[in-house]
Amino acid sequence: MNKAVVLGCNYYIGLSIIRCLGREGIHVVACDYDFDNSYGAKSKYISEFLKIENLNNFGEEAFVGLIEYGKKQEEKPVLLPTHDKYVEFIDEYYDELEKYYLISQAKGLNTKLLDKWTLHDIAKENGVKIPTTISANDENLVERVNNEVGFPCIIKPFDTVKFTKVFRNKVFICKNVEEMEAGIKKAKDNDIEIFVQEIVPGFDDCMLTYDYYIDRSGKTTHYMTAQKQRQWPINFGASVFTIQKYNQQLVDISKPFLENIGYRGFGEIEFKKHEKTGEIYLIEINARTTNFNNLIYKVGINMPYIAYLDVTGQLKESDCKYIDYDTNLAFIYGFEDMVAIWRYARTKQVSILKSLKISFSRKWAPAIFAINDLKPWFFFNKILLGKVFRKIFRRK
Repeated sequence: MNKAVVLGCNYYIGLSIIRCLGREGIHVVACDYDFDNSYGAKSKYISEFLKIENLNNFGEEAFVGLIEYGKKQEEKPVLLPTHDKYVEFIDEYYDELEKYYLISQAKGLNTKLLDKWTLHDIAKENGVKIPTTISANDENLVERVNNEVGFPCIIKPFDTVKFTKVFRNKVFICKNVEEMEAGIKKAKDNDIEIFVQEIVPGFDDCMLTYDYYIDRSGKTTHYMTAQKQRQWPINFGASVFTIQKYNQQLVDISKPFLENIGYRGFGEIEFKKHEKTGEIYLIEINARTTNFNNLIYKVGINMPYIAYLDVTGQLKESDCKYIDYDTNLAFIYGFEDMVAIWRYARTKQVSILKSLKISFSRKWAPAIFAINDLKPWFFFNKILLGKVFRKIFRRK
């Protein structure tokens, strides 16, 4: 049997992949640089641990560690990234890794799509609407922002991971020229490339997603659409409560676009619907397993296992599945969702009562909790409580 090597298990995306594969009887190898502080590493579905020092540096040492492991295997393991940086890492060493691993992503394309500026060009070339975007280095930046974008606008990074790590936010919201110039300076002082983009009008529930799998032949074999309800940080963050909701318009835009650019494997496009015109704008592509993979699993699509079947030559025509109807399911990331509910109420955007009504009208697909695999959830809460207590005692 081909093993499945999951790159990164210290977050709930990795945990979800591990569970999806383990439930199908696949030999799951959890690969990371630290297992002691990883709640994903506590899952009962892990068959083997592969510790690679400095894996999180995504460089030569990590590459050598993976190659050494791959050489020892009788059959090529399937390599599954859990993070944008792992996607880029696979692309960088693609030719050598492919000798010892089975990889679902197309060489080089995913890295291009993760680059927000390149994505902008690819979308425009294929007739997909994208918010007006201007480089922060443009000589006529202020004039162009005033004429083409307007205020408020947002400053977005090319490298979301680095930006989020430094500023604890995915974007800067700028209400005027002064705030924009201050935001640009902060980013440049931290050596982060950024651009300025228009804000598509609409509340957080105007955020829509198309989640998909495209096989080795270039055919879309599975898809699901969803609608965000809450994000953290609010308004410009990651999903913490998202409902599955069928949207044919997203399918009509996404399916031909992705097939035309030669996409392979699993991924997700995030869109935003203009609240007044109804036009759909592409915001970003997550060229990997999505945050709410457990929701996709609960509606009947096991994306990691589909990737496994595809690259091992076992995916059949009869396996194709399209969720072209509404279910009553919702993804929830409990702790951050509670914080988000409080913050939406504090900023007078959504009352706590209304948020709770939305929550309790759905069946949940939790990010971490699973009744038949409780250790990760207990360990996560242990880490969380430790952080809370340390914060309390620091204040004293």
